[in-house]
Amino acid sequence: MIEVIKPGLETCIQDWPGRIGYLNQGFPPSGPMDSWSFRLANLLVGNHAGDAAIECQYVGPVLKLHSDAIIAITGANMHPTLDGEPIPLWESVAVSAGATLTLSKPPQAGVRTYVAISGGIDADPWLSSRSTFAKAKVGGVSGSALRAGDRLKWNAGKGTAGRRVKPSARPPVEGGSPWTIEVVRGPNDDWIDEAGHDRFLSSDWKLSGKSDRTGFRLEGPQWTFTEKAYSKEPEHGSEPSNIVDQGYPIGAINLAGQTPIILVNDGPSMGGFINPYTVPSAAFWKLGQSRPGEIYRFKTVSIDEAQQMARALTVICQEDSIA
Repeated sequence: MIEVIKPGLETCIQDWPGRIGYLNQGFPPSGPMDSWSFRLANLLVGNHAGDAAIECQYVGPVLKLHSDAIIAITGANMHPTLDGEPIPLWESVAVSAGATLTLSKPPQAGVRTYVAISGGIDADPWLSSRSTFAKAKVGGVSGSALRAGDRLKWNAGKGTAGRRVKPSARPPVEGGSPWTIEVVRGPNDDWIDEAGHDRFLSSDWKLSGKSDRTGFRLEGPQWTFTEKAYSKEPEHGSEPSNIVDQGYPIGAINLAGQTPIILVNDGPSMGGFINPYTVPSAAFWKLGQSRPGEIYRFKTVSIDEAQQMARALTVICQEDSIA
């Protein structure tokens, strides 16, 4: 059992790839923001890459383990300690019953840290996933971020201490701003004129503090539109970025008036704004490790290139990356 002494900031249970197949019912996938770090944490402790684990952000929790365990911590460096003694990231570590794990020091680079335990967190699945979707109060522990006094169980595991992720297989979390974020044009790129596209791709975009696991709001220059954004039927709405309600892909850059919002893991499934670009899933780890005030620079890739990025990341997140 793990006892939550201090919960940290919106620490929650997630699994990967999350709640797949229910977006048409209004339930997004949720899951880890940085699936690269998440999957490697699980592999370190002998789990399947997608088993339920803990996601921390900005300030992590203080946890007391009441049984012997094998754990691993990846992602941003919150300077974890066991009973006050530093422990390494990207390595499986043996923990004795009664030890206290602390991750309460904010990282200097990156945002999110992952804690995996051999056997995986034992939480009741909801729509085939243990991922927390706090806005609907489902998944994880009672559908919410962890709270002081929560007690987590885990399944029996076969992890061993001393396994390490090869340096070449770790995401460059400390690369920091400016971040180059890949995007695919569409589905509504034909509503933006060429000057608008050029401006989007050549400008610096600042991540706003008004961002969360639903959407990442960006600050930058004005958008300009094609004629179809103005010469449209009334049901499309009055603003040039309005459109008849449509489905939103995960990763869509949703243009609400003049404000682009990247729809991330807990984002809405539909609405009445255009989506000129979409961030592919393999680039999400960069979003998950960026912080308000940092700069995004966008780079277009084709659908084939986006799919190749996802395949390459899957290859990295396998046992061959563990030494």
